[in-house]
Amino acid sequence: MSGRGAAALDGVSMVHRAGARHAASMPPKTIPPLSRRLLLRALGAGAALGGLAGCGVPAAYVRPGDRAAPDLSATDRRLTWANWPLYIDTDDEDAARRPTLDAFERRTGIAVDYVEEINDNDEFFGKISPSLMNRQPTGRDLIVVSDWMCARFVRLGWVQEMDRARQPNVAAHLDPQLRSPSFDPGRLCSVPWQSGITGIAYNRRRTGREVRRVADLWAKDLKGRVTLLSGLDEAFALLMQGNGVDITRWTADDFHRVCDQVEEQVRRGQIRRFTGNDYIKDLSSGDVLACQAYSGDVIQLQADDPDIEFVVPEEGAELWAESLMIPDLARHKANAERLVDHYYDPEVAAELAAWVTYVCPVPAARDVLASASDEETAALAEHPLIFPDARMRSRLAIARDITSGERVEFARRWNAMAGL
Repeated sequence: MSGRGAAALDGVSMVHRAGARHAASMPPKTIPPLSRRLLLRALGAGAALGGLAGCGVPAAYVRPGDRAAPDLSATDRRLTWANWPLYIDTDDEDAARRPTLDAFERRTGIAVDYVEEINDNDEFFGKISPSLMNRQPTGRDLIVVSDWMCARFVRLGWVQEMDRARQPNVAAHLDPQLRSPSFDPGRLCSVPWQSGITGIAYNRRRTGREVRRVADLWAKDLKGRVTLLSGLDEAFALLMQGNGVDITRWTADDFHRVCDQVEEQVRRGQIRRFTGNDYIKDLSSGDVLACQAYSGDVIQLQADDPDIEFVVPEEGAELWAESLMIPDLARHKANAERLVDHYYDPEVAAELAAWVTYVCPVPAARDVLASASDEETAALAEHPLIFPDARMRSRLAIARDITSGERVEFARRWNAMAGL
């Protein structure tokens, strides 16, 4: 969810922001640029991948017994890791160096082929699904996808369970709030890489007042200056929370009620447009005054404009994650499990969190950062969008995923409304 360096992903320009501030009162810090959470379109009946993309894969292809393959880890000290571009710490002097990953290779002797090939969840799914469907290795031992896409892999039986005996750090330090999503109870098949919050961003100076509830987006003085996220999986949960819905157990009626409300706001001209990450540009320019937004983006936007604020609405906000998974027939499973556990060492997690600036899935990293001799680094331990406090956490929830049976109907309605 967090873009690092300069990249153009799905038509969204990702610009490096050096000297960014985490809050108006904090000293400048070089942090990575803009969000990993790109324009992610829910797949419907008309999607390019057809029935496969809509999770309509024939049951005959789902062979849980075929998930494992001979593990070569004991003799072949390597693994291949597919991640989003620029989603890991790099050295300020040499961008080719990745300090936390380099440390793992030195400590274990395992060589990591780190491939930045994931630009979009659906696109990557389409890239590796033919191999998975035909029970062939994907050539990747570890992947990072959004949790709603993780749910698809789990439903299809295309992912292996991890051996927690090889992952004491994960067992000890995984954020309790992320431990048991509905699609993967107990996180047997997935481990969060980074987490974040979908909430509301607004410009306090330009609005001249606070925005505290989802309903505030529909105020008359914001007409035509509001954007919503275009991706079904990105947008719906926060809007439901505005209606007081428990998003861990939402229903079809809850979904259609939200669509009715959004359609009315579209007719009224309240909503300027539906966006991917390009809401960042609109909010920065002042074309938009309030919008759905991701927490990590706003930390970085505040570097240029401290008047931009991020709000967890009074009714609550969605907590999400992008997670590590080991796909079927991966040939270096034990090596991959060791790498996952490496990033759950609080010292390593703290180093990564200071660079990524999303919600850290390892709460114990907070104490590591707090003890840093560098004041700027130590201040990150108190940032509520990296380490949410108890009060904020009480308003965060993980939405149940959209099932394969719901997706085609819901995507058709949402995409028509959002103009996709």
